Amino acid sequence: MEQFFEKFSSYAWGLPLVILLIGGGLYLLILSKFLPFRYIGHAIQVLKGKYDNPDDPGQISHFKSLSTALSSTIGMGNIAGVAVAISMGGPGAMFWMWISAIVGMSTKFFTSSLAIMYRGKDSAGVLQGGPMYFIVEGLGKSWKPLAIMFSFFGMIGVLPVVNVNQLTQAINDIVLIPNGIQVGLMSNAIIALVLVVSTSIIIIGGLKSISNVASKLVPTMVILYFILVLIILISNYEVVPKYFLMIFTDAFAAENFKGDPFLGGVFGALVLLGIRRGAFSNEAGIGTAPMAHGAAKTDEPIREGLVAMLGPAIDTLIVCSLTALAILVTGVWETTSNNGVSLTASAFEATMPVFGKYLLMICVLIFSVSSLFSYSYYGTKCLSFLIGDDRKHYFNYFYILSIIIAVMTPFSMMLNLIDGVFALMAIPTMVSTLILAPKVIVELNKYKAKIY
Repeated sequence: MEQFFEKFSSYAWGLPLVILLIGGGLYLLILSKFLPFRYIGHAIQVLKGKYDNPDDPGQISHFKSLSTALSSTIGMGNIAGVAVAISMGGPGAMFWMWISAIVGMSTKFFTSSLAIMYRGKDSAGVLQGGPMYFIVEGLGKSWKPLAIMFSFFGMIGVLPVVNVNQLTQAINDIVLIPNGIQVGLMSNAIIALVLVVSTSIIIIGGLKSISNVASKLVPTMVILYFILVLIILISNYEVVPKYFLMIFTDAFAAENFKGDPFLGGVFGALVLLGIRRGAFSNEAGIGTAPMAHGAAKTDEPIREGLVAMLGPAIDTLIVCSLTALAILVTGVWETTSNNGVSLTASAFEATMPVFGKYLLMICVLIFSVSSLFSYSYYGTKCLSFLIGDDRKHYFNYFYILSIIIAVMTPFSMMLNLIDGVFALMAIPTMVSTLILAPKVIVELNKYKAKIY
């Protein structure tokens, strides 16, 4: 099974997908005349609520829509995903994650603008947004197979298997084993039960409940994580410039890459690794975030697109960079064989020997649990599109079952499964976005004329 998922993931992440995600994102960046860099200030004003109107259509505020989207993207991709990238690719992998984030900002702007431009009604008559809706509403009914493809793979892609798997590993490695507690089937089953109960309580409340919890958890977890990594960087300040520079030099030298070559060399493989881990972290072009942003209370698509583009900046340029620098400056990426969340825990323990790993455990817990809530919302939206709003709750049973399975399975298997499915979600999302992109530019020009 593990070998099957590994092959599935490597086939899905072939050259065509890299061209679609990065080439498509670059095209969108140029088409918008590098909009992400020119409108960051305005996007922050929108996020603060300066333009909020309670009478606008939608379900949640700009801030809550971004918090819901970030609660899924700021998860184990930022702690475990970065650790995987550095343990396999060395410091240079982080550079290519940055590139994927910068390109991803323009992708998120376009996909989330489209989520508002082409909202559709579900079978209950409620306005909904997301790739499946903007494919059908924007491109026409003849494109529905693409929308069905997104929804089907979306239900698998949003399963919280990586988060749950790494949370279990963190609890075992950081809390249970050091305190002499036997880990195995029984301890894993107890962890699964606690996660199932806590997740069920929140997701039964639906989007309002999820967005309320997310809007409180997300800012708190980012600030706490930022402070902890700052302590690590200050403690190792003398080597920070060396490793920061190495991120750039190693990105092209690829001297620390340990995997198989791609396109005939290790450089190509390092670029692919960075893009894959970047996509897993910030989900730009995958199509999950537009489902959250499509529920925002606004009748201005461009406004929501601007808020959405802040996602990859916060997620990858800030949070992932913090993890990368913590792992690099403490030297654990060279001195231990740990991978995933255990490698990040080693970095925290190296600087804060007694309590560092427990503080990381708090971050891991908040990062993982917040992701559990928003992913369930995405899955119910996908199932609602396929078989109707009245039956969308069936997804939650499948979702809860996946939590139990994820606790018992190897990390690499879960990571390869989600990687591969993300690739298949990106195809309908990016193809439809590239076709509809000129319509977003028309809307952008109207919006600019309105605000100036």
